[in-house]
Amino acid sequence: IESKCYRPANRLMLDMINKHDGKFKIAYSLSGVYMEQLEKYAPRILDSFQELSKTGCVEFLSETYHHSLSSLYSKEEFGEQIDLHRKKIKELFGARPKVFRNTELIYNNEIAKSIEDKGYDAILAEGWDPILSWRSPNFVYTPKDCSKMKLLLKNYRLSDDIAFRFSNQGWKEWPLTIEKYTSWLNNVNGNGDNVNLFMDYETIGEHQWSNTGIFKFLKELPANVLKNPDNNFMTPSQVAKTHISVGELDVPHSISWADTERDLSAWVGNKMQDSALMHLYSLEKQIKGS
Repeated sequence: IESKCYRPANRLMLDMINKHDGKFKIAYSLSGVYMEQLEKYAPRILDSFQELSKTGCVEFLSETYHHSLSSLYSKEEFGEQIDLHRKKIKELFGARPKVFRNTELIYNNEIAKSIEDKGYDAILAEGWDPILSWRSPNFVYTPKDCSKMKLLLKNYRLSDDIAFRFSNQGWKEWPLTIEKYTSWLNNVNGNGDNVNLFMDYETIGEHQWSNTGIFKFLKELPANVLKNPDNNFMTPSQVAKTHISVGELDVPHSISWADTERDLSAWVGNKMQDSALMHLYSLEKQIKGS
């Protein structure tokens, strides 16, 4: 995966930033465990992330250090992992994250409030239709019970067109041309303030192999987006700072970006999973005490 995805994808992103004189922006969410692996096993890839960081066009997001489910089981552990991750980002990239994305985009009102209390400017979540009702994911919102922090929602349709459907020859929109995709982005103008595209980095070269044309597609994307004078690229913190909230969004029950249900069933969908996680987190005090 190093040679198929991370190395060529990082090179592509750097080339796009340089080619467009800093007008292309991107954000990364790297777990602490992944950063440790880079330090130990792939220092050249870490170097390439650090080179991207120096461009000023890349934002590193905050998350749980171990990409864990701690937000659901232990507020104390959740907070400790966030602090540990923030420290690692500072150590490797000299930056203090301003935007938080939880593991697998797990989100609810309570999680949002705890993140605001830790001083973040924004939090990411899935722009899932049932929580939005008639509203659009292409606006900035305020989480319920929060006063300052912004809520940025992933446009899952436009994200998944690339992440999951790009090489699907059974998809009615295949092949996905750059002109077609850019026209869909342009259609948001006048009907929204921003489009948040969020996907696994492995989309580039691993989930969508190089022979699908994914590298060529992404290479051409910035120039075609920027042809429209109404379009630009922003990091999540820039979106949060630039756009005002259009209203409060109430998400009392946990959502995620996983599977078609967008709930927690991927991790707590049966009694065996529930039991294992409850027993695991019941050991927290004894483990930390030792």
